[in-house]
Amino acid sequence: MSHQTHTPGRLRLGLNLGYWGTGGDGDNLALAREADRLGYSVAWAAEAYGSDAVTVLSWVAAQTTRIDVGSAVMQIPARTPAMTAMTAATLDALSGGRFRLGLGVSGPQVSEGWHGVRFDKPLARTREYVDIVSMALRRETVRYDGTHFTLPLPDGPGKAIRLTVHPVRDRIPLYLAAVGPKNLELAGEIADGWLAIFFSPEHAAVSMDPLQAGRIKGDRVGEPFDVVPTVPVVIADDLEQAAAPVRGYAALYVGGMGSKEQNFYNALARRMGFEAEADEVQRLFLDRKHREAAAAVPLDFIDQTALIGPRERIRDRLHAYAEAGVTTLSVSVLDPTLERGLHTIRTMAELLDESGLAA
Repeated sequence: MSHQTHTPGRLRLGLNLGYWGTGGDGDNLALAREADRLGYSVAWAAEAYGSDAVTVLSWVAAQTTRIDVGSAVMQIPARTPAMTAMTAATLDALSGGRFRLGLGVSGPQVSEGWHGVRFDKPLARTREYVDIVSMALRRETVRYDGTHFTLPLPDGPGKAIRLTVHPVRDRIPLYLAAVGPKNLELAGEIADGWLAIFFSPEHAAVSMDPLQAGRIKGDRVGEPFDVVPTVPVVIADDLEQAAAPVRGYAALYVGGMGSKEQNFYNALARRMGFEAEADEVQRLFLDRKHREAAAAVPLDFIDQTALIGPRERIRDRLHAYAEAGVTTLSVSVLDPTLERGLHTIRTMAELLDESGLAA
């Protein structure tokens, strides 16, 4: 497991399956099974307001043998902390100790519009949530008197309860998705790993400095910590051609995730030095000019946050990720066919081996 036995400067590969139900579900399973055969470390599933992560991971775990399955992420507003602990314990048991629990607060639109949960004080809410999940998974009797969560409720018949099942592992690795500096610091303080998106080795300090501050604050310096960016991979001889499939994905996040006032990914692009470009992509996207927004995403931004181009270029680029502190590089396959997708994940396994960075 990468959170337990990782050598600095070494990389493992993960596979990000994204969302289910978009027409390629059989392909996704085939990719997961091939990643399992190739020795990939973990397969992640996501959720927004379509497929849920847990059902997908159960399905994948049942049809693989070695690869870990992880939520990237299970949404905090979607489940009570106790339900998350129950789910994590169950999925870890069913998979034979292969589950990784990734959590995230989602965004205000989904939290309030879909789940009916106020998006207020996400940092404090996350801290309390993780406290309760961890308490439950340790099989302690759950009593909690927080600002956001009170267990049991003080004015009714509820009583403090302990998880009835014994988790198969003493500790299920817990990851947080984080983009902003305060969220990153919290991840460093209370989690075993960080789930990243649009990670740029050239701007690693933007994220790694607050993570390290959190490790210090939580007195966890020296403990292993898994840094897991999801990285789109497109192998092609021509750089512009390779960037094309990434453009729509980047425009959706930088331009359309959240509102004009509150878009974490837009703010990240700005912190990376793409202020004017991020403004333009967002303006076009919010005007529903999606194709123009995709075209306005700078090639430099895509090149820094994705692996694009010929295989040798991608192989050499892996060193930048390892040197920046990445420990598990999670491949996002954007190929249009299963055959191309399988080629991509096989090639990434070969390139990692050739690079001499394999953990």
